[in-house]
Amino acid sequence: MPLYWPVDADFGALASGEAAVPAQPSAFEQSYELVLLDTLSPIAGLTADEPEVQPLSELDFLAVIQPRVLTPTDNVALDEWVRGGGQLLLVLDPFLNGHYPLPLGDPRRPVETTLIPPVLARWGLELRFDEAQPRNLRSLVLRDNSIPLALTGELWEIPGTHSDCQLFGDGVMARCLLGEGRLTILADAEVFKGDLPDGGHGHEHQEASSRNHAIRNDAIQALVRFAFETE
Repeated sequence: MPLYWPVDADFGALASGEAAVPAQPSAFEQSYELVLLDTLSPIAGLTADEPEVQPLSELDFLAVIQPRVLTPTDNVALDEWVRGGGQLLLVLDPFLNGHYPLPLGDPRRPVETTLIPPVLARWGLELRFDEAQPRNLRSLVLRDNSIPLALTGELWEIPGTHSDCQLFGDGVMARCLLGEGRLTILADAEVFKGDLPDGGHGHEHQEASSRNHAIRNDAIQALVRFAFETE
């Protein structure tokens, strides 16, 4: 997802730091300092004597949103981190709805269909997608806040796994206690899409864009508060 750099930024602008930052990070930065991760897996030391670097070891909260792929070691690291007391927001959208002005295969383009990480089954959940569902925009009401949804997945508890999960919105969200930690899984990434380039211009377009940013940022903040609350 183009959450920290614009979806259409060129590589030169990214490398030089000249690319503008989208509005979505500000929803997180209201309460948290963002730390960008290249991997969830342990990183080997430069020499045989150096210990591995654990990217998650100093973090209390983690958001993983529409990942391209989680490696086997990523799955293990994520599971161990949550069980050890971490709080995770995991967003997996099985059908990302939207137009992105980039060709297929471009690394800046989000994945339209998420790859379901095997650790989901270890947590006692499976993700399904109903292709016949209505394509209209709807919402999940979360403590008096509306989270926009479109073409969602559906989370199901796997029988016999004894998962400690609560499902919301007909399964579009699950909140689970796992060891000393907690995970919140949302089977839709609509709220994180933000405004995509559509060629609109003029004062009315700018006002509509500002309203859209404000509504989505409020929804992201509500989701983050729900996932990461500590009381």
